[in-house]
Amino acid sequence: MIRVYVTGAASGIGAWLAGHYADRGAALALFDAAPLARDGAATFTVDVRDEAAIGAAVEAAVGAVGAPDLVVNCAGVQIAKPFGELTGAEFRRVVDVNLVGSRNVAAAVLPHLAAGSRLVLIASMAGLVPSYGYAAYNASKYGVVGLAGALRLELAPRRIGVSVVCPPEVETPMVDEERRTMHPATRALKEIAGTLQLDPACREIVAGIDRGRFLIVPGRRARAVRHLTRHLPEAAARALSDRTVARALRRGA
Repeated sequence: MIRVYVTGAASGIGAWLAGHYADRGAALALFDAAPLARDGAATFTVDVRDEAAIGAAVEAAVGAVGAPDLVVNCAGVQIAKPFGELTGAEFRRVVDVNLVGSRNVAAAVLPHLAAGSRLVLIASMAGLVPSYGYAAYNASKYGVVGLAGALRLELAPRRIGVSVVCPPEVETPMVDEERRTMHPATRALKEIAGTLQLDPACREIVAGIDRGRFLIVPGRRARAVRHLTRHLPEAAARALSDRTVARALRRGA
């Protein structure tokens, strides 16, 4: 029986993955800052920003279900505002949950990961391409991609796999909340990579994990954007983004 740990398991991608692996007969340990309950799973209310607390929760999970074969860190937050409107406290919260939280989860589970296990960090397309109004989110998710890359190198000799997931916009409660205040320029840039429904997005994520891929980008349009940003001349890629933002700003004026 595979043992799966999922953070951010109360909603969105984390909740879907918890249900999926439960259906596959996995022994589950689920973590979230909000209280959660799932029959047959060990559940822990914990904030990934708290290094000591997540460490203690992981130790308790190991005692409850055993050491993990798969860890998926889905915990994340977003505050979409132009940089000039973003407070220092808001910036730190996004970076602390998304990047420092990823570090804390990785550090907590690493002593328990054996050869053949896998650590998965959920990043975002915002970890691969910049977006208007995403200063904090871009900074945090670019950091998660870099963290995953370093961990892949360091853990490969131990035969521990690492994956980083960079989805475009996915229909989740976090995205619903973001749309209430989303800037038109942010919306225009996000439309390039498209929006995925939760179920197909997560099925692509699981397929990538099962295949042992490092970088997992769900969605054809998102993969096309990734391809273009890698192979277009940098000036051309910047010009495309600049024109998209300029049109959106003119329409909103």
